[in-house]
Amino acid sequence: MGKVTVQDIHVQPLKKIELLGGGVLHGIKKSDKYYAGFGEAYFSQIDFGVIKAWKLHKKMKMNIVVPVGEVHFAFIDDYGGIRQETLGFNNYARLFVPSGIWFGFQGVSKTVSTLLNIANIEHSPDEVKHKELHMFKYDWEISN
Repeated sequence: MGKVTVQDIHVQPLKKIELLGGGVLHGIKKSDKYYAGFGEAYFSQIDFGVIKAWKLHKKMKMNIVVPVGEVHFAFIDDYGGIRQETLGFNNYARLFVPSGIWFGFQGVSKTVSTLLNIANIEHSPDEVKHKELHMFKYDWEISN
């Protein structure tokens, strides 16, 4: 797999087109730089304050968009690197996460948040590793 670090995570601002009656939020095009192919797309919801961590995909590359609410992401690589990103409607972007990075996320919007993952492969339980929340030292304190 080679050396994968948190520096391999990329954030791409996305277009929001305001229209009378409701806008359009761009997601991803196959011509985008970090499009890694299509395996499946799924939505995940997370309540305020809930933390879903830690997991590492051995093969899956993710393109994550948060069109509803706000989600804080934390990434840790095998070399001690840490990276944080918070995405949502007000910071609307697509987050490219390569395989081989430990990550978790937390709902930071007062209402339920929804994220979309456009993955390059279909989900398989054999492809993902999990660690319990306390396995990495990371401060998940929500700033109110």
